[in-house]
Amino acid sequence: MNWGKKNQLEMKRQFENIAFQYMDVLYGTALKMTKDPIEAEDLVQDTYLKAYRFFDKFEEGTNFKAWIFKILTNTFINKYRKKSKQPNQVDFEKVEFQYSEETVEKSPDNIRKTDKNLYEKLFDDKINNALDRLSTEFRLVVLLCDVHGFAYKEIAEFADIPIGTVMSRLSRGRKHLQEMLFEYAAEEGYIKRQKK
Repeated sequence: MNWGKKNQLEMKRQFENIAFQYMDVLYGTALKMTKDPIEAEDLVQDTYLKAYRFFDKFEEGTNFKAWIFKILTNTFINKYRKKSKQPNQVDFEKVEFQYSEETVEKSPDNIRKTDKNLYEKLFDDKINNALDRLSTEFRLVVLLCDVHGFAYKEIAEFADIPIGTVMSRLSRGRKHLQEMLFEYAAEEGYIKRQKK
């Protein structure tokens, strides 16, 4: 979308009209990617900041959802890579905060539980646990493909990996989920146990 010298207020209004309809779905995906509500909020905030900053690069008439998910995915991958190279750190303010009796209700753990409960309504606990146990690479492609319906080619562009790698990770991720959820599927009647 080429704004040129178009009014910044109009650009902001158009961005808000298009972008904010995806906030919940981006947050849900970010939460499953990071497994942490506070990190998920940061990831979504960074995504929106980048999307707004580069909104003039968005081509009108193309798929905005795919464009913003690409930003989310790239931001996550960049943070994940950066984080994996850093040593573990302890935030002493959070530790001190957690032990304060009068602020237990506002503690980060309590906030995380509340936010996590909202997302867990979408999936059964056993499904959430299985998703959480997948490696980050597998979880990412499973979420983008099976939950959000993106095509292999789109996921390959988002994650900056070959399409064959997307298909391989998706296949392996689904196989791991199938193994972890076999008993659950049988209990819920989705599949029949084979008689011995």
